[in-house]
Amino acid sequence: MFNPFEEKPKPIENFLMDWKTIYPKSYCKNEVDPYTKTRIILMNGIEAEASMFSHQFHRHCTDNDVRRDLAMMRRIEQMQQKQINWLKPIDETPLETTIGYEHVAVDLTAWLAQNEPDPYVKQTLDFILLEDFDHLYRYANLLDMDSNIQANNLVKNYVEIIPGRPTIAHHRHPYDTVSRCVDFKKADIRTKLNIFIITAGEQQTMNFYNNIGNTYYNDLGRQLYLEIALVEEEHVTQYGSLIDPRLTWFESLLLHEYTECYLYYSFYESEVDSNVKSIWEMHLDAEIAHLHKAAELLQKHENKSWCEVIPGGQFPNLLLFHDTREYVRKVLSQMVEITADKEDLKNVNDLPENHTFFWFQNKVNHDINSVASHVVIDKHNTLKGEDYRVELAPHPVESLRNRKEDNTSIGRSKQKKVVSI
Repeated sequence: MFNPFEEKPKPIENFLMDWKTIYPKSYCKNEVDPYTKTRIILMNGIEAEASMFSHQFHRHCTDNDVRRDLAMMRRIEQMQQKQINWLKPIDETPLETTIGYEHVAVDLTAWLAQNEPDPYVKQTLDFILLEDFDHLYRYANLLDMDSNIQANNLVKNYVEIIPGRPTIAHHRHPYDTVSRCVDFKKADIRTKLNIFIITAGEQQTMNFYNNIGNTYYNDLGRQLYLEIALVEEEHVTQYGSLIDPRLTWFESLLLHEYTECYLYYSFYESEVDSNVKSIWEMHLDAEIAHLHKAAELLQKHENKSWCEVIPGGQFPNLLLFHDTREYVRKVLSQMVEITADKEDLKNVNDLPENHTFFWFQNKVNHDINSVASHVVIDKHNTLKGEDYRVELAPHPVESLRNRKEDNTSIGRSKQKKVVSI
């Protein structure tokens, strides 16, 4: 298996780009493979996280030689991020791009969960998977209602579009969004990678909605982006709290660079678009150079070898986007009524009446008709007679099969019984 520490790095300054190189040829939104889009969206988020982390490191460092090394790597990361982000074509609307963001969230989270050795981390991934899955359904209904565009034309049957855990049930007390941190000294490299990847991916989604949500052309769309952006804040908090806070700045820098190498290599191996594939190859070379610089800084300033942080260095199984529809259905049937209880996950029916979840729900959702994620479906049903969905078979949760009425109670209030198949 590929080991980036065994590669001979090129000089870092070789990866500075001119304007012609930074500005790429965009993909065609009607012809692009949906997984090419998911790779682009994810790597945009990974590069954005790398840059934001580097800025924070810079602001907490007193050594200007280190700050200059960070500035050089960060400038290249920013160039990479711009090149990737500008692969999006001019004629793709923000809402069409949003469908891609939620497609990433579903298939990425499902893949990570299926390849996660830590039971607690896997449970967290499965839990949040159902919420991003529902966001895809809500945005797809908005797209169909406002633009008469079917989201399945964009995702091309790669993912189902059906209700997940309804978005109205996602709003939890801040105290219930903090997970237990993972001990990275003992954790499998897959766990370290998965946590870094999903945190960066969800952070990118949160920031994207924060930045473009208020530009939507009608009030309901603006309200939907606002609501889901706040759910993404919960997700980023929950995933981010899995990261071991005992990591030093230099250890974290090494892990950031290793994560980028792992993803660029994974996507180079699976990319079907030759233009995008060449970008992944170029950026892989750049990240190998950054990784070796990070290892050099770790050795110099903390007297640690890179293998103390990443034993062996070989990549685990490469990240491969693929059909996860049956897996999502299975998780839906098992976890639709699960919510958070401090660091743990519990069935909403098992919570005491005075639990923080119910208190917070009453605080923000006391008027159901002002909850945008519900109103979108309700309005779509009024205009078109039923919701927009694309499904392989009847919904795995019987109480979510009704296409003419949005379920606002499951996962949110105590139920007598939920029948699953």
